[in-house]
Amino acid sequence: MSNETRSYPDLHEHLAALAERGLLQTIDRPIDKDSELHPLVRWQFVGGLDEPERKAFLFNNITNAQGRRYTIPVVVGALAANRAIYSTGMGAPVDEIQAKWDRAIANPIAPRLVDAAVCQEVVIEGAALLGEGNGLDMLPIPISTPGFDSAPTLTATNVITRDPESGVQNMGTYRAALKAPDRLVVRMATRVGGAGGYQHYQKHQARGERYMPCAIVLGCPPLVAFLGPQKLPVGVDELEVAGGLAGGPINVVRARTVDLLVPAESEVVIEGFIDTELLEPEAPFGESHGHVALEEFNMPMRVTAITHRKNPIIPSYLSQVAPSESSVIKRVAYEPLFLAHLKSTLGIRGVKRVSLHEPLTGLLRVTVITCEKGMPRTEIWRALNGAAFFKGDCGKICIAVNEDIDPDNADAIFWAMAYRMNPVEDVRTLEHRGQGHGPKRELDQEEDSTLLMDATMKGAMPPLALPKREYMEKAKGIWEELGLPRLRPQPPWFGYSLGDWLPQWDAAAQRAVEGRYLENGRISEAQQRGGIRPETKFRPE
Repeated sequence: MSNETRSYPDLHEHLAALAERGLLQTIDRPIDKDSELHPLVRWQFVGGLDEPERKAFLFNNITNAQGRRYTIPVVVGALAANRAIYSTGMGAPVDEIQAKWDRAIANPIAPRLVDAAVCQEVVIEGAALLGEGNGLDMLPIPISTPGFDSAPTLTATNVITRDPESGVQNMGTYRAALKAPDRLVVRMATRVGGAGGYQHYQKHQARGERYMPCAIVLGCPPLVAFLGPQKLPVGVDELEVAGGLAGGPINVVRARTVDLLVPAESEVVIEGFIDTELLEPEAPFGESHGHVALEEFNMPMRVTAITHRKNPIIPSYLSQVAPSESSVIKRVAYEPLFLAHLKSTLGIRGVKRVSLHEPLTGLLRVTVITCEKGMPRTEIWRALNGAAFFKGDCGKICIAVNEDIDPDNADAIFWAMAYRMNPVEDVRTLEHRGQGHGPKRELDQEEDSTLLMDATMKGAMPPLALPKREYMEKAKGIWEELGLPRLRPQPPWFGYSLGDWLPQWDAAAQRAVEGRYLENGRISEAQQRGGIRPETKFRPE
């Protein structure tokens, strides 16, 4: 059966729809995929643009530091740079998306096997996969976090494996670092219970099977691509839920060299076998949790075929109340008083700044204390208590952060709370506090309490997962040269070390942006080791 009949758009049709809606920015000038591409797109997230101003970026003229030119375009932000783009891909208004998901999960539709597929218009196998410029090395895979990442890494993936017992396929979004023209290393999260692909890996191991078939799909139709990062119950075939989203079956075709079914309208399919015995160092890589994931052992995959459509496009992922005049006036008046009280009256020298959260400054409810790195915990708690008790009606919520956190950026504060705070140890409450002016006062609830939070770093951490400053500044120059919307940089807008970073990883990242990631692959291949589990930490000597 042909794959012509379908009820859903492929990536090319989706991009056309984005262009029609003014949501696609096309870049035709040469762009270095390793040092310029991701930093350029990153500016629309850290440059102060409002969400509706963000767009998908299509790069048609890709190069690298060695002057190589790639014939395949790259698109970033095509699925969810903003809610309008996500809505376009889902084929539903934003306020109807959740209901559409609910219906699809409740009413899955099995995929439809077809005989011919655009994703197999071009087939690369055997010797054609070997040597620089061939195989994986022909693909313009960008470096996500220049200055920290050690290799171009597949990010916008739908990785397909099959349960060797039930036969049910799983499709997850896992990163995969390029190591050689015919080898990459896949990181399938070993979270509690294990991601679906990792559970398949364990079953192959238990059965004594050395190799696990795997297909890494790039550029699925959007309704299929959305299923990769979606956390569905283990054992649910994501392609069936995608059919539920589409209101009709998703066309699939048999892979060429592995026994798996892949979406027929995909842009690129990388087929191969994951080694279930040997593991290989992978990363550093800037992860979605906001830090650089440091090097650890993960799963090497030997590529047996790369198939793609004749004109493929490769996708890549990047992962208040208004203030008033009164709040500004009070903020300017009170912040110096708080700082003087903590530093001079109480003698807490590690305090660098006190910030009153601007939208709530009128009620003096949220206080952010900036503390220098390494400040003793006893001093942090003295500062939190000192700020809470400076005025009887102030300090409902007091938060301690480090100097790299912008106290005016609520997202940055929430990030510090999420990744630097252990609530059991770092949160305290103070009872019998005065209510002061506020809505609870109107309900005759005279007493209040205070929440203290230590959201500072408790030790060295991996770098912030943003491109290094020099790459962001270079990309900012390109951004301005292209006449793109005016940037309003929001710190942090570049990555920096937070203590846990080695010179060897700096060297690997430098080789990567110079287009020499294959050297890193040769180095990590020499470190392959058996008898250990995935995500075992690795630190080069």
